This record gives sequence, structure tokens and C-alpha cells, in this order.
Amino acid sequence: MTMDSSFNPSNLEQRWYEHWEKQGYFAPSGQGAPYCIMIPPPNVTGSLHMGHGFNNTIMDSLIRYHRMTGRNTLWQPGTDHAGIATQMVVERQLGLQNITRHDLGRDKFLDKVWEWKAQSGGTITRQIRRLGSSVDWSRERFTMDDGLSNAVKEAFVRLYEDGLIYRGKRLVNWDPKLHTAISDLEVVSEEEKGSLWHFRYTLEDGSGYLVVATTRPETLLGDTAVAVNPDDERYQHLIGKNVRLPLTGRLVPIVADSYVDKAFGTGCVKITPAHDFNDYELGKRHSLPLINVLDKDAKILSEFTVLTFGSYETLHGEKAPEAYAGLDRFVARKQLVKQAEEEGWLDKIEPYALKAPRGDRSGVIVEPWLTDQWYVSAKELAKPAIEAVEDGRVKFVPEQYQNMYYSWMRDIQDWCISRQLWWGHRIPAWYDNHGNVYVGRTEAEVRDKYSLDADVSLRQDDDVLDTWFSSALWTFSTLGWPENTPELKTFHPTDVLVTGFDIIFFWVARMMMMTMHFMKNADGTPQIPFKTVYVHGLVRDSEGQKMSKSKGNVLDPLDIIDGIDLESLVAKRTTGLMKPQDAPKIEKATRKEFPEGINAFGTDALRFTFAALASTGRDIKFDMKRVEGYRNFCNKLWNAARFVLGNCEGQDVAVDHANYELSVADQWIISRLQRTEQAVTEAFAAYRFDMAAQAIYEFAWNEYCDWYLELTKPVLTGDASTAAKAGTRRTLVRVLETLLRLLHPIMPFITEEIWQRVKPLVGKTADSIMLEAYPLADESKINVEAEQDVAWLQAVISAIRNIRGELNISPAKALTVLFHHGGAADQVRLERYRSQLAFLARLEALTWLETGAELPFAATKLVGDMSLLVPLKGLIDAEAEAARLRKELDKLEKEVGRLAGKLENPAFVDKAPADVVAKEQEKLAAVKAEIATLQEQLVKVEAL
Repeated sequence: MTMDSSFNPSNLEQRWYEHWEKQGYFAPSGQGAPYCIMIPPPNVTGSLHMGHGFNNTIMDSLIRYHRMTGRNTLWQPGTDHAGIATQMVVERQLGLQNITRHDLGRDKFLDKVWEWKAQSGGTITRQIRRLGSSVDWSRERFTMDDGLSNAVKEAFVRLYEDGLIYRGKRLVNWDPKLHTAISDLEVVSEEEKGSLWHFRYTLEDGSGYLVVATTRPETLLGDTAVAVNPDDERYQHLIGKNVRLPLTGRLVPIVADSYVDKAFGTGCVKITPAHDFNDYELGKRHSLPLINVLDKDAKILSEFTVLTFGSYETLHGEKAPEAYAGLDRFVARKQLVKQAEEEGWLDKIEPYALKAPRGDRSGVIVEPWLTDQWYVSAKELAKPAIEAVEDGRVKFVPEQYQNMYYSWMRDIQDWCISRQLWWGHRIPAWYDNHGNVYVGRTEAEVRDKYSLDADVSLRQDDDVLDTWFSSALWTFSTLGWPENTPELKTFHPTDVLVTGFDIIFFWVARMMMMTMHFMKNADGTPQIPFKTVYVHGLVRDSEGQKMSKSKGNVLDPLDIIDGIDLESLVAKRTTGLMKPQDAPKIEKATRKEFPEGINAFGTDALRFTFAALASTGRDIKFDMKRVEGYRNFCNKLWNAARFVLGNCEGQDVAVDHANYELSVADQWIISRLQRTEQAVTEAFAAYRFDMAAQAIYEFAWNEYCDWYLELTKPVLTGDASTAAKAGTRRTLVRVLETLLRLLHPIMPFITEEIWQRVKPLVGKTADSIMLEAYPLADESKINVEAEQDVAWLQAVISAIRNIRGELNISPAKALTVLFHHGGAADQVRLERYRSQLAFLARLEALTWLETGAELPFAATKLVGDMSLLVPLKGLIDAEAEAARLRKELDKLEKEVGRLAGKLENPAFVDKAPADVVAKEQEKLAAVKAEIATLQEQLVKVEAL
């Protein structure tokens, strides 16, 4: 099979993936010890982003590696139903037809959602295939499929029966646009320009007033106290007294609490327990009432609801000021500030930068709101989950992330699991006309369980469960729980969870708690969900900035794989911005960064980039130059394979006989291969994918392609024996074939394509490289002497090439090289490798000079204690070279003057940042060093 003259990934990636999937190679083999990874289920509404590209590369590398080591591997795929996101997508489509979900009703709306899912819900899984991810698609799950829906009901009912689920009134993040509670992960807080309003609260006795600063004036209507720090001497005499609330005239106490920052504002903080999470906790400590002043739309209620901590029963109502009832919160804010100014209780307004919490889907500011929700009691569930990490049953990589886990788990709060949506797992709870609640898997079960007659009217709870609830069951529900399936017995607990640090709280911790509650070992002890949590950081841009649509710096993995022209890239980055006014700035930055768009680099180059960046740091700075470099690596590997096949196909490669001889170069590359195999195996064991990539890259590029292929040419083209040529061909193909297997987990496509051409030469018969064994080092093949000999050879050749480069001597020009000093070992090696040196360094004469011999004028390099001399007389045009060197020196002297002048200028040195000054100093030192080198060369040339 003839290889194309150049590597073109688009010609082979889809072809090979379809073949692998069709043949069922991604499914468990049924042989060997089990090894399982659960894919973090991407949202069914989603499309591929750089985070997916990174974590899929890590997971697929692990799966392919362990598959090739003989493990019975399962990479379980699936998608999340993404309650809010999916409902929004379908509602938006209905909106184009002027239809709302309420027009359709719940059942018909859900039919529309399922229709959308059937038509468009597979986008993300098709894109995951483009990454080469070898997941077992035959086992693909969806968090709303029948099996997982039953698992969710089962989990809810059991937790309720165990006293670990309850319904209660608490503060939640409320999205006034979507009308649902949302998790902290769905709240995006970005710094925005705001104001700090200072209001005067009059003391009850009329003796003065306190000035209270707030960023949310409209919540003043729900204040139930003013708090000061107990150590603040300004207000200690007022603690326990009352102030009168503006607008309503209600008296509220002055309380002391160390939560208050004396330096914030005036040191007096208004406390609104029903509308602020910190105020809620302070209110609980001081038994303050909670006054809810907002409705679900974040409009001012006409009558407020006043509650007390503990019972949460309504005590009484309080009328809203008539002018404010029904106003949107921000309209009410403006009106309140205006009234305060007119009536004289507005002290001042200051500009203030604040973190505004916005719903990531709706974009509106989220309100802390007091509502009835379903909760999981988390503290008891957290105990065994903490112990599993403490005793080492579950390990975090890097280890420092266990501290983040502990911090969250040891101070865990009850988990709000209900959402006010239609799309999702409907809560299996029913209510009668008296408000009594009954929990069961079905209505029929509820009636039987609670002995309810048929004439008792029941209504199922309208809420659905938080998507994190079903995701928390992911490791065992996808394997068939609550049934004790063969898959569950084989693959649980799973081996590795690959996830971002930002969801340790939301997903990792909850999987730990839920798994250890429901899954038990044979002895009844809790079973862990996974043995290792590999935590990776965020993929950021090359400047370390977070990739976001609003910044216009998002990269699409598919654009890097397939390429995209500049105009399409600009349109992609500037369409649908939350702030359209940012479009010109984003367009300008995009045109500057990608003046010709993005070239097609292919999947392998992108995957290798991710692997090479997978260090143990928190964040990954993604640089397109790295992708370009690893695309060059693909080309290098491709061309090396063409060289090998061109020299070995149809030739004796000693595949079926032992009549061959191995040269020192052959023994050296085989030895270096063993060391590389050792390094890669150790790197995979330590989850250091960057080190695995580096070891493979250095061996493939520097040792195999750059050095070994060159070292084979004197043998293949010279008068070496038949056995020697057979030995070199044998080594060429066997090392290449092994290198391909070594590289396959990270670069699956190019390795498969080349391997198919190489395998007949080494006697391999498997249909795919992924079915072959992963290379393991054989220490008996490590040859220290051969490594030392070739290292000496490399050093000599590199020194001669450096002399050529420094003196602009053509590579085609044959040189005379004199060897001086050195030891006996150098002399032996010179004689042993004379022919290789002459061929590879283009030499016409190699002479050993005895000690005391007269030395000619020559360019000199040291290799250990040995000097290499290249006589210069007659070798170069001395006059022309001297002129060139003087011209270059003149240019560099001017640069020295410029830099020195800049550094001697106080206006620059005193005002510029220290790092900028340091860089200029480094430039000056570098230029001076270059001048010194050129001056030495000029002295030598002028002496000719």
C-alpha cells in the first residue's frame, strides 16, 4: 500500500472511527481485570467545547492504554437531560410560533421536548466521535431514559424513607425569568459597575440616626435589623436599641455580630434575612423574623409574608407602601432612591464595583428567595464519603484537591434538589386536598402504602429534580441499578473519574455520598464510586484568560480539527453576544490573532496538544502554536514511515529468520526505546500525561527520526553485509511499529493508518492496532555501552554542524576535521565510527593529532575533553565573510546604544514596571553576548 506523499488527517479520521465502531472494538472484551471510566455526561443541548476536548483526550488515552494492556475496559457514555437548558431551547422554538408551554400544557409540551431530543439531541455525541473517543456506544445512556428514571425514583423514595429527604422553606437562588430555583453552579458572578447607597435610619428616641450602606435599596422593605460589629466602639452604646425603618416606620433592633466588617460603608449593615444568604444566617443566630417582599417575578408584593425561624409558619402580613406594590424590583429601587432624596434620608451615593449574580441561562440577576423546596439532609451522607478519602480508598490527583473536597464536605449544607420546571424527573410525591404529602414510586404504590381510598384526590408534585440528582447516581445507575446486573458486579466501583475542579462540590461529592449510601460491598460496608479522581483545570486562552463568549476568545475544537476561514470565525465569535456593543472589539482581536483563519490541524495534533498540556496545575493555557508544532510532529512521523517503508518493503527485514546483525546504532535505538517505554508506563501510572507525551515526542522526533534514520543510511546505501542490512531493516520496522503502539492512546488515527502498512513487515495479523499489546520495557535490551557510543557520535556530529552554521559553510562542502586531546576511548570511537562520521557530517578527512602537534588556525569545538578543529584556510572567502561580520557587528552596536540609552533614561527606569525593565536588561545582555561571539569569529577570519 503506497502512502500519500503528505499526511492529510481528513482522509483517514472518519474512515477509521467508523470501522472501529462498526467492528465493536469499543465494547468490553470480557477478558482480563475490569477497568471502567464513566464519561461526565454532557448536556444533551450542548456542543463540543475545549473542556470536552481536553477531558475526552485524557479519558480516551487511559481507556486505550488499559485496553492494550489486556484489561476488560468499559468507557460508559451518556448525556444529561439538562433541565433548564433543554426547556429553554424548546420554549424558544415555540416562541417563534407565538406559543408558550402553558398554551400546550405539561404533557404536550413534554412531547415537544422529546421530539426535539430525537431530532437534535445527538449533536454532542456525534462531535465526541470526532475526538476519537472510544466509548462503548452500544451502552449509551440518557438521564431521562426508562432505566435511569426508575433509578432516580428508587433513590428518592429510599432516601425519603430513610429520613434523608424532606420538604422545607429555605433561601434559594431564584431566577425571576425562568421561575425556578437554580444551583450555585448555574449562577455566574462577574464584576459590574454599580452604586453604594447610604440611607439614614432614625433612632427610635429621635436622638439621631445611623447611616446604612447597601447595594440593593429595594430590599430595605424587608429589613428586620441593623447589625454592627461588637468591637466597633462607634456603636457599642447603641446595641439593643431600635431604629425606625424608612418608608414603613417599622422598628427594627440594632444587633451585634462579628460578621459585620467595620470597614465596609459606615460599619452599619441592614439585615434582610429573606433576601440575602449571609443575612439569613445572621438572622438565624439572632432569631430575627424573615419578611419576604418579592414575588416569583421579583416584583414588590402588595402584602409581605412575615415568617419566623424554625416553624416557618406565617405570623402576620404587612402591607407594602401603596406606591410600591407590584413594581419591578429595579423600578422600585429608582423610586425608593428618589423618595429618599426628596425626603432627606438619602445620605450619599458612591460608585461601587460589585459581583452581580446572574443566571447563566437567563442572564437576569438572581434573587435569594424564600420558597418551599425539597432537600437532601447531607451531613450524615457526608461522613462515610469523607472517611473514604481520609483512609485512601479514594485518591485525588493532584492530591491538593482533596483539601477542596474536605472544605466543602465538612461544612456541607442541605442540598436543594427541586426545580420549578416541566422537563426533568418529576418528584414522586403526591398531595391530598389537606396538604398532606405522600411519597412513593407511583400513585398506585402511594395509595396502597398509605391505605388511601380511591375517593381521596391526589395531585402529584409539579416540581422536578435537579439534574445533579440523577447525575449523582451516574456510576451505578448506568450499570443497571437497582437491579444487581452482571455489569454492576463487574465494573463497579469504577476506576477513574476525570473531571474539572469546578464541580468537585456539585458532582464528585454528591456521587460519593449517593453511591456510598446505596451501594454496599459483600460485607455490608459502603462501596465507593471510583478509586481515583483525576482533577483537571479550566482550558484558558494563551494569555491565561478564561474562554467565554462575552470575551470573544472561545475556540471550538472542531474548528481546530477541520479548520475555519477568518470571516466564518469572526461571525461565530460576534453572533449572539450578550452585549452586542462588544462585537467590534472582538472582531478586531480575532482578525489580529487569526489573520488567515484557523488551519485544519486534525484530531491527533489537537489531542497531543491537550496531553502535552496536562500537567498537575489548575489551569491549561492553550496555545495554537503548540497545535501547529504537533501537526508538524504528525508530518514528521508520516515522512519517517515513508522512509522506512521505502527502504524495507520487498526487502529482507529478518522477520522469519535470525540471519541478521545489529549495528551499534540499532542497539542504541532499541535501548532508547526501552527507556521510553519505562518512562511512558510510569507517566500513565502517575496520570502525568504531559510526561508521557514528552517522552514519546523526544524519542520519536529527536532519537528515531532525526538521528536513527540518518544513522541507518550508511548501512542501507553502503557496502555493509547482507546480515547488517537485514538487521537495520528489522530494527527500523520493529521500532517504528512499537512506537506506533506506544503513541496510539494519545494519537489514535495516524498510528492506526501507518500501523496497517507496517504490520505485514513485522508479522502482525490483528485487524486494528488497538487490539495489540501495549509495549512494555525489556531491561535486558538496555545497552549502556551503545548509548554512550552514540551519544559521543551525536556530540561530534552536532559540533561539526555548529561550526558550519556559525561560519556559513555549505552543508555540501566536504570538510577536514582534526581531533586533538581526548582520551583512548575517543580514539577507539573515532576509528570505530569513521565511516559514519564521514557520511553524516560530510567529511573528506578525519585525523587524530598527537599531543604536541602544531595546530592550524581553525574553528574549534569541545566534545568532553576532546577538541574538534576545522582548518579554515581555503575554506571560506575570508574577505567576504569579514565584511559580513563587520556589517552585523555595526548593526548590533547600534542596538546596544539604543537599549543602553533607554536603560539610562530615568523617565523609563523609574516609571516602567520592574518586569519590563528587566526584559530590556536581558535584551541588552543578549546583544552584548552576540557581539562577543561575532568579534571572536572576526578575529579568526581576519587571520586567514
